[in-house]
Amino acid sequence: MKSTAKRVLDAVLRLDDRDKLEVAEELLSALEGSSDTDVDTAWAAEVERRSLEISSGEVETIPWSTVRKSASQKARGQK
Repeated sequence: MKSTAKRVLDAVLRLDDRDKLEVAEELLSALEGSSDTDVDTAWAAEVERRSLEISSGEVETIPWSTVRKSASQKARGQK
């Protein structure tokens, strides 16, 4: 990674999660070109639905470290 990109990445990683998400969305949009409004709307609705499920306690989140460990074990054929 070039030094300019590394500096930008370091700066982005210091942002709060909401700002990181906005930066990620903008970068993806720049790479993808024009977006499909129907798809964007559907994803926004899905994110809202899942966020409400988490906020209400309807579903429980699993820490990334646990998911990563489980996936790694499954990939190696372990249970």
